[in-house]
Amino acid sequence: MKQTYTMGLRKREAGLLVALPLLVILFSLGIGAFYIAPDHVAQILVNTVTGDGSANIAPIERSMILDVRLPRVFGAVLAGCGLAVAGGVFQALFGNPLASPYTLGVSNGAGFGATLAIVLSLPFGMIQGAALFFGILSMGLAFLLAGKRVHTNVTIILSGMLVSAFFASLVALLKFTADSEEKLPQIVYWLMGSLASVGYASLLPVLPPFLVALTVLFLYRWRINILSMGTVEARSMGINVSQDRTIVIIAATFLTALIVSIAGIIGWVGIVIPHFARMLAGPDFRRFMPVAASIGICYLLVIDDLCRTLTSLEIPIGVITGIISIPLFIYFILRKKVSWG
Repeated sequence: MKQTYTMGLRKREAGLLVALPLLVILFSLGIGAFYIAPDHVAQILVNTVTGDGSANIAPIERSMILDVRLPRVFGAVLAGCGLAVAGGVFQALFGNPLASPYTLGVSNGAGFGATLAIVLSLPFGMIQGAALFFGILSMGLAFLLAGKRVHTNVTIILSGMLVSAFFASLVALLKFTADSEEKLPQIVYWLMGSLASVGYASLLPVLPPFLVALTVLFLYRWRINILSMGTVEARSMGINVSQDRTIVIIAATFLTALIVSIAGIIGWVGIVIPHFARMLAGPDFRRFMPVAASIGICYLLVIDDLCRTLTSLEIPIGVITGIISIPLFIYFILRKKVSWG
């Protein structure tokens, strides 16, 4: 019998990859200091879409879901999806199991932009804009340093390391000179990553370019398969290696910069999740990409739930991702599951 595939996946698998994040989203919207039952959460969302009201739903529940938790959950969805996909792209292109979305120095570049904006007492929107600008600038500097050898793995990775170290030094300088009572705690908290400040105002400007970058990676997924084989083999198959590689790297880095601009630096998701997804789906990006996106969404939603429920004070999301992801990565190493092909 002929099998039908969706994006390289069977219909049942594709359905599971969609249903699982939706269930976690439903759970995440209800959990918190003020618990809301899943059926009420579903009813609020359905009523919002259809425009119907319901006497069974308290106004405070509706406000809590739509105004407080929904933008935060949506931010976690974007961050989990983007970091997992971008991490998988970099690991495939560079043939390096330790490659991450921050390989080209985006995290420290964006961190410097946000830190500078905080020191200058700029509003949150400008903090987000500064983080995005310097995150993209760090990518441009890495390409500039690599020069004509930008398509050599070692050269571009070393260039990214240099740019990252440079911006890390600038961040350290700003932290040293920042007001220790007000500015420094805000800087430290932002650098550890958090979704607490994510709202519709910060999400809406990011969503269109995020979808564009993700679409580019989706359209290039079969080219990523070929590029991961190496330059010589890719050229023998008629691929314009220089052009395609540059487009993919820019799209993945831009995706990462957008995420860092709204959520700060969230480590390890872009390293661990691609390996887990590759264990389940294999290295073929037609299957790997949707699997990585689905797992990344679920993983970061659960992590964010832990951040806001474990203690009375919210824990920065980067702290929890490190505590959970590092043992997972060690497990993958011991089981010899760490690879890029």
